[in-house]
Amino acid sequence: MSLTVKPFTPDYTELWDAFCQEAVNATFLQSRRFLSYHGDRFEDLSLMIYDDDRLCALLPAARAPDDQTCVVSHPGATYGGFVHDGRLTGERVIDAFRAVGAVFSENRCNRFLYKAVPHIYATTPAGDDLYALFRIGASRVRCDLSSAIDLSSRRPLSSRRKRSLKKARRAVAISADISELGAFWDVLEENLARKHDARPVHSRAEIEDLAARFPEEILIRTARSEDRVVAGTLLFASRQVWHAQYIAANEEGYALSALDAVFDTAIADAGSAGTRYFDFGSSNEDGGRVLNEGLYQFKTEFGGSGVALEFFLVNLDDL
Repeated sequence: MSLTVKPFTPDYTELWDAFCQEAVNATFLQSRRFLSYHGDRFEDLSLMIYDDDRLCALLPAARAPDDQTCVVSHPGATYGGFVHDGRLTGERVIDAFRAVGAVFSENRCNRFLYKAVPHIYATTPAGDDLYALFRIGASRVRCDLSSAIDLSSRRPLSSRRKRSLKKARRAVAISADISELGAFWDVLEENLARKHDARPVHSRAEIEDLAARFPEEILIRTARSEDRVVAGTLLFASRQVWHAQYIAANEEGYALSALDAVFDTAIADAGSAGTRYFDFGSSNEDGGRVLNEGLYQFKTEFGGSGVALEFFLVNLDDL
């Protein structure tokens, strides 16, 4: 049996998204419904991999916007290597890298930045791509550190988090109403501007569009004090993981320890939904080279521990 590769075109959208629904390591971030919100921002180079005549894997990819000779899997998503049905294993993954590398080379690319799907997102072990990357001589060029809770075996809350949660429960009320997205976004934008002179990766219009596209996957938990949103988190929910995509509190929210109540509710709701992990996201700066230890400690004190997000660079001329 041999692998063949076909470029994705919009005609394959329905097939692509149906495959993502059944894949062992996909989330909605790899769906065309998600990727299409970027519009024409990226030059799409996504591929579909067939084993004989049967679709066995997808590779979301696009040309790097700042380097026309580099392809990324995918510049519009946090992660997204090979998405497969459990049959792309062992030496077949090496074959897949060589097959997609040939197509990328034909598109005048000589490097491939591969953003591996973290293991917690897979319904079964799916680390064959990491082995294949070693075999083809890829270089690990970045590693971010996230903190995640295994809800089937959660570590205890720290004493500090217990004290803060007790305080927060007396002061705030928690809501799961997505209509509070606008009020939360005000808190988020103010918080990022005040602390980091920055803005969210997604604009308000983009996140409202995504929330409308994914009403079951994009969730919110906010804390209110005297009928004002003072803290919250926007969650990306998948089969295996609830991920805190955005976290923010204003000065009043910090004074009330409101995020402790927000996360206590969100973590409990994730467990009730049958989710395996609650992921707080990475705590890195400077391309992974700096760890914000205070932020990382705050997250781990809820009962979390480390999950690596790994980035590999493949020299296509060496395949």
